[in-house]
Amino acid sequence: MSAKRDPLAGGADLSTRTGDPGLHRLAAGALLISFRGTTAPDWVLRGLEDGLGGVCLFGFNVAGGEQVAALSARLNEAGRPVVSLDEEGGDVTRLAYHTGSAYPGNAALGAVDDVALTEQVYHAMAADLARCGVNLDMGPVADVNTADDNPIIGTRSFGPSPDLVARHTVAAVRGLQSAGIAACVKHFPGHGATHQDSHLEIPIVDASLDLLRERELVPFLAAIEAGAKSIMTAHVAVPELTGDLPATLSARALTWLLRRELGYDGVVLTDALDMHAISENVGLAEGAVLALAAGADLLCLGPLPTAEDVRGMVDHIADAVAEGRLPAERLEEAAGRVERLRDWFAGAHLSSGNGPAGEVAEGDVVGLHAARRAVSLTGSAGRLADPFVVEIDTPPTIAVGEVPWGVAPWLPEAEIVRVRPAEADPGALLGRARERSLIVVVKDAHRHPGSRRLISELLAARPDAVVMEMGLPIWRPEAGAYIATYGAARPNAQAAVELLSDGPSVAGL
Repeated sequence: MSAKRDPLAGGADLSTRTGDPGLHRLAAGALLISFRGTTAPDWVLRGLEDGLGGVCLFGFNVAGGEQVAALSARLNEAGRPVVSLDEEGGDVTRLAYHTGSAYPGNAALGAVDDVALTEQVYHAMAADLARCGVNLDMGPVADVNTADDNPIIGTRSFGPSPDLVARHTVAAVRGLQSAGIAACVKHFPGHGATHQDSHLEIPIVDASLDLLRERELVPFLAAIEAGAKSIMTAHVAVPELTGDLPATLSARALTWLLRRELGYDGVVLTDALDMHAISENVGLAEGAVLALAAGADLLCLGPLPTAEDVRGMVDHIADAVAEGRLPAERLEEAAGRVERLRDWFAGAHLSSGNGPAGEVAEGDVVGLHAARRAVSLTGSAGRLADPFVVEIDTPPTIAVGEVPWGVAPWLPEAEIVRVRPAEADPGALLGRARERSLIVVVKDAHRHPGSRRLISELLAARPDAVVMEMGLPIWRPEAGAYIATYGAARPNAQAAVELLSDGPSVAGL
């Protein structure tokens, strides 16, 4: 019997040098990589054969459900990968990146505050994921959104109350995992009190440990007790806990607090290491070593790292072990946790099944039902007359991306214009809206002064106008009618238009 080649050494794809094949395989097993395109490149398939931990899919990997299912099947032929993506419902979706999610997000579910409904929505999302061969959902978001101007969480959170977020986080975990999809509760130890985006810098959570325990940690502890299979780290610094380090790189956060105090023994998965909070401070490769040393088990990579970057990370992790900076036992421990997760995948899918194809339509029904319960109307819109709709363009966050939003699919009789506040001419818009119903659609007006100014100018001339807020309804101007949707997913928009068309009695359906 010939000796097994070192799969990650020499001319292979995931290493640039020879060395201990077992060590390189362990190093590769800690990586959850990404790639461009709707089919897996050869280097990814060979990497999975040679030990890569798995993949994280993005919108650019998705052309449709059948295509994702075929992609997942091909990945599974190459290994036993973790196949993951961000499917939160609401504004953050990958499976429906090109159309918008069929499900309202957490803010809408928190506004309804019916845990049975939240579990039902997440179970329906899980059925969609299972049909596509995904086995881990990077959700739910368990952040308590206490900062109104939070640039990255917002409607992704169930709300500002720890108890509210905790009970809905548990419902979401149950909904996902009862359908065979591992939940990944995020972003530990909490991203809701931040005023910066960790995609761009290291946000600061200025909270004492006591405050963390009373606020940020409540949903995470509830999720742990509910059996959450994985938890995602946040690239946030909590000075009293982590000093200047982001939690992803902090042993105090991941080992002392999460493992020892909270008693968590599932998979700890990092947020994407190519986010600037890590990559622009310590670099991808060193960030990987520091995260593993801190207690992480799987290292997520976003869309930026190349095959060459992955090779460098594998080598750097192996070198850190050889140099004594990273104990080999830590890598082995991480690999053992991920292997237990893979074993759970197999058993969970055998017991739960993927459900009939007809459940896709059922998911649409569940999502619309939830959105109808969340939407609210203040004032009276009256009957629409030749409606003119001004959609105020809002820059998407990096987490959301360029997902479609707006009311066009459900208001075909309307003239709709999308404007940027700095370039809009209020007088011209008002002229076009003369003797017509004026509807102004905005997302998170409270975070965008230009949006507020434009709305105020329009309302000064047209106090009868309808304002439809598709973000968090924090800034509420005086208008003829004010509609709050708590998100900009497709069912949120449809539920709002139903209020305009049928009157306030629709809201309670």
